[in-house]
Amino acid sequence: MIEIKHLKTLQALRTTGSLAGAAAQLHQTQSALSHQFSDLEQRLGFRLFVRKSQPLRFTPQGEILLQLAEQVLPQIQQALQACHEPHQATLRIAIECHSCIQWLTPALDSFRSNWPQVVVDFKSGVTFDPQPALQQGELDIVLTSDILPRSGLHYSPLFDFEVRLVMAPDHPLAAKAVITPEDLADETLLIYPVQRQRMDIWRHFLQPAGVSPSLKSVDNTLLLIQMVAARMGIAALPHWVVESFERQQLIVTRTPGEGLWSRLYAAVRDGEQRQPVIDAFIRSSRQHACEQLPFVRDASFPALRKIAQKSNLPDQIARDPPPGDPIPLVTEIKKYT
Repeated sequence: MIEIKHLKTLQALRTTGSLAGAAAQLHQTQSALSHQFSDLEQRLGFRLFVRKSQPLRFTPQGEILLQLAEQVLPQIQQALQACHEPHQATLRIAIECHSCIQWLTPALDSFRSNWPQVVVDFKSGVTFDPQPALQQGELDIVLTSDILPRSGLHYSPLFDFEVRLVMAPDHPLAAKAVITPEDLADETLLIYPVQRQRMDIWRHFLQPAGVSPSLKSVDNTLLLIQMVAARMGIAALPHWVVESFERQQLIVTRTPGEGLWSRLYAAVRDGEQRQPVIDAFIRSSRQHACEQLPFVRDASFPALRKIAQKSNLPDQIARDPPPGDPIPLVTEIKKYT
């Protein structure tokens, strides 16, 4: 019987002290507001305020409903504000990129400044398989370079990075202008504890040439670099990861073959990429990485995407251009224009 608009009208009447003032505050005519009060009083069976009283005086029943308005209306406003705030209080993230924690941790500072109510929880473990866990709802975001086809996941590109061969400055391969897969046949390749099928250097460089060097797992980047510097093996790492060690002349890097680029994605369940918290995290992470990391490229290429879409390229090309330099995308555009 009592509606929110009635409580708001009573509150406006108390604030302004007159029917004319309340009508102006509520953007109604005085006659319409007077009719609303008369209709409400008739249905309730009692008067709410004394007509023509100066100053305006509420009846005891009107005072009771005013107290109700003062309690209920702020609660409604708080509830509406909560509806616009993220429902997701915790963002559960897993990182398949072993070196990503180096830039992701400072990137979170910017994210937290805008979303202080969101708790970021990192999930990890050598045996932990993040993408199936993401599919099953155990995670919210996975940072990965691997795309699972027909997985029900959406992969938002973050940045492209060059994979470099890392070796000691006095390693014999450091003197070579071009390093072929065969050059690595007798080497020990130091790797993170992942399956070799997930390594770019294996899938795109060694395996196509039928070369299979011995592999040795190393748990963390710092130890891996120290082992490389001691000539206990070579490694294939993102250039941005080893740039500071190269400047210190602890190691040198070389390009495998004609070059090897990879792309880092933020994987989420399809449809959830538009949720405010997830979208803000992805944008913040991409911006921080592209501004702070050396030797990376923004994987979004917004201008080229727009050209690709206008050129009626196949959806996959327009949505997800090839990694590395934008030239491959330009080449694809030329094929269709």
